[in-house]
Amino acid sequence: MLSEALLVSAPGKVILHGEHAVVHGKVALAVALNLRTFLLLRPQSNGKVSLNLPNIGIKQVWDVAGLQLLDTNFLEQGDGPAPTPEQLEKLKKVAGLPEDGVGTEGLAVLAFLYLYLAICRKQRVLPSLDIVVWSELPPGAGLGSSAAYSVCLVAALLTACENITNPLKDRDAISRWSEEDLESINKWAYEGERVIHGNPSGVDNAVSTWGGALRYQQGKMSSLKRLPALQILLTNTKVPRSTKALVAGVRSRLLKFPEIVTPLLTSIDAISLECERVLGEMVAAPAPEQYLVLEELIDMNQHHLNALGVGHTSLDQLCRITAAHGLHSKLTGAGGGGCGITLLKPGETEAQRGYLCPEQQTQASNLVTAAAEAGVPRSLSNRLPGLWELEDSTLEEEASWTHAPAICCQDNTSVPRPL
Repeated sequence: MLSEALLVSAPGKVILHGEHAVVHGKVALAVALNLRTFLLLRPQSNGKVSLNLPNIGIKQVWDVAGLQLLDTNFLEQGDGPAPTPEQLEKLKKVAGLPEDGVGTEGLAVLAFLYLYLAICRKQRVLPSLDIVVWSELPPGAGLGSSAAYSVCLVAALLTACENITNPLKDRDAISRWSEEDLESINKWAYEGERVIHGNPSGVDNAVSTWGGALRYQQGKMSSLKRLPALQILLTNTKVPRSTKALVAGVRSRLLKFPEIVTPLLTSIDAISLECERVLGEMVAAPAPEQYLVLEELIDMNQHHLNALGVGHTSLDQLCRITAAHGLHSKLTGAGGGGCGITLLKPGETEAQRGYLCPEQQTQASNLVTAAAEAGVPRSLSNRLPGLWELEDSTLEEEASWTHAPAICCQDNTSVPRPL
């Protein structure tokens, strides 16, 4: 059993194309962001296990002895972990959550309890742990915050229980797990996502586990190793929404109108494949006409997503405002609010900054971005004229993807810490 503190970090993500279609077996293209979630695990000897989530105001403590007495046979695994509705109902009682409905905070607690009991149950005694999780990712914004949370929990618990190797055994300041261990982390993190979202595609936890840029389809991943250096703007509308409800809504629409919705999903798949092809051609020498194709793909995908019922007036407004400046935007993630992405052409960044109005200051930015691999968050205090109409929205200057996967650090490593 682990005897020293462990600091784990995993990235968020942006889906370029393939939202919702990926749930139905189509291709999705996703990239990891240099916005990360952090977890600090400290072994204890007080007979308690505590979970502290300062971003959402959660702090809960359980007696290990009480959890030890629970009948955890319902967590017995076959070929792999798979939480059932019956299991989750039992966990709700343990967590003291209402049976009729669980909000975001409750789902985070539920996912922790499921993963803690399922992973640690084979220990002779359940471990006493103090776990703190904090994030640069806003929850419910389509940037993979729940997946990064699940990846951090799983990586820390599997390491603490010695189910996977401790990458810090050689005393490096920062290290990563082996490919085999990352497979285990991804597999378990998907189950955490199932607790939270019901029927996730698996793309979020895959990107958070491996980092970089991925092509994802029906559980099969391939790395997009060579990509052009694209620049995007991230806009957080701050409109809350439920991924589980939006995914269920698309499924319901598919069942109700199969001959209409199936072609939409097929078309979104074709958009993803065309984007992948164009990005591959742009590596050697990006041409202006290739950016025009990327912009057309963004516009078409956004219209399709609206037809699937996952748009929102705030996202429509984002598209109109950026279009007024010759830019092209779409939702990213589940939609229904959350975040949108806007493509910038080379040389357009400076012109873009010319559109920014000093008098239109962002009142409260809860989303920071960083250049890839730089590791230094920076946020933009201004926004495009007209974005003030998106109540409390936040426009960030640039977002870049990162190749950094889930990593393990010494506790004294310099990372953003919770207040």
